Amino acid sequence: MPRIAYSDIYCHPLPAGHRFPMEKYELIPGQLLYEGTYEKSDFFKPELLTLTDAQRVHSRVYLDKLLNLKLSKREERKIGLPLSSQLIERELTIMQGTLECCHHALIDGVSLNIAGGTHHASSDRGEGFCLLNDVAIAAATLLDNQKARRVLVIDLDVHQGNGTAKIFENQERVFTFSMHGKDNYPLHKENSDLDIALDSGVKDEEYLPILSDSLIKLLKNEQPDFLFYVSGVDVLATDKLGKLSLSLEGCKERDRLVFDAAKRFQLPIVVSLGGGYSPQIKTIVEAHCNTFRLAKEMYE
Repeated sequence: MPRIAYSDIYCHPLPAGHRFPMEKYELIPGQLLYEGTYEKSDFFKPELLTLTDAQRVHSRVYLDKLLNLKLSKREERKIGLPLSSQLIERELTIMQGTLECCHHALIDGVSLNIAGGTHHASSDRGEGFCLLNDVAIAAATLLDNQKARRVLVIDLDVHQGNGTAKIFENQERVFTFSMHGKDNYPLHKENSDLDIALDSGVKDEEYLPILSDSLIKLLKNEQPDFLFYVSGVDVLATDKLGKLSLSLEGCKERDRLVFDAAKRFQLPIVVSLGGGYSPQIKTIVEAHCNTFRLAKEMYE
């Protein structure tokens, strides 16, 4: 049975009119419980990330400025979220959520965080709604503690995982794979170990075969023993910030391909939520819930 990381602080309110859809973090677990896909006992509340684990990938200087709310106005604007002590607590909880998911994935095969996928954060800065990088922190901790030998990051958010790519650019034990919209943020893209930059408007019938072929080749050639999956639903045609054109069913099939590959190669996988910015919150929630439904269906 998949275990899910979630805390009430994930739903930290933002000022009225802010474009980041914070309400999804409350609606997703609510929907999964309401429909009976998961029970309350399937959720666990993460603790706070320790400074030791944060420093595995983030610089001491950056962490000091962030944790003490000393970022410059320019640095805060680049992140795009109004800093507060509660927002920092939220971020540290989310980071620990992905880290604790690793333990459950090693036991159950899969574990999911109802947040995370903060792939734009680099070692010395945050950007694009990302303060710290949950996947990078968790991957580095696994490797440092010899819980994994080689990690593969599968980043299927519509935006390139530039922060993750930069953090691990000289780390041979982590392979970063980002399949994203070519014309999307960030303007300057880092070099992942494998980048597949798709033209705007790509639909299910083109996207899914590319992904399927790429996944199998990567798993055969790179031989990882642990997977991280950033499952952003901003690949949908309805998304305001993405430029791809996947349907809800195509997005669900994308998730199925990832889980199928993980099971075929018998690899533990941790899922982080990633982005989603469709105009109607119900579209975002449904697409994210499909990921959790599939995990339950395929790993029960």
